[in-house]
Amino acid sequence: MPTPHRRLSDPRELNALAHPVRMAIVELLSISGPLTATELADRLDETPANCSWHLRKLAQHGFVEEAEGGKGRQRPWKVPGLGFRWDTEDGAASLEERRAAQALSEVTMGRAMDRFRESQQRAPEESEEWRAAQTGTEMVAWLTADELKEMNQAMNAVLDRYVERLTDPEQRPAGSRLCEFVAWGVPTYFPGVEPA
Repeated sequence: MPTPHRRLSDPRELNALAHPVRMAIVELLSISGPLTATELADRLDETPANCSWHLRKLAQHGFVEEAEGGKGRQRPWKVPGLGFRWDTEDGAASLEERRAAQALSEVTMGRAMDRFRESQQRAPEESEEWRAAQTGTEMVAWLTADELKEMNQAMNAVLDRYVERLTDPEQRPAGSRLCEFVAWGVPTYFPGVEPA
């Protein structure tokens, strides 16, 4: 998996990003940037002033930066790199960092679930080709920690086959669309089910 450009561990950074409008700004700049505050406002159904305020907050933590061209209200913004990592797998994270990381994870996954619901609602409007291409999968399996790690790495390897297309439009085949995959592989807890 390509290494995300930045690992977040400072609770102030995590909390600054754990806001739906700020996360939406970072997402749009990652997919369609550079964009001005006015362009972001039009896409997010926000005011340009609100988007400008959130852009300044994001810039304070280095999540966005000014792009070339434009002045004043027409200055475009961009992300300095793609991807963040904020897990606390090393066990050395403070309680404050773990709480901030959890809040950011909840915002991120909540936004992904909202997009999934919208996709389901709009499915009848899609062509037969696109309806047949989409799917959802949910499963549980008995795995060792090594097997869980291996499965997560395998899923990431499959997803990473097309990551360059996000930043290089020349690699996007005709007829391609932006699609989203959300996966997690975690131990799960069912009442009365104990480890083997």
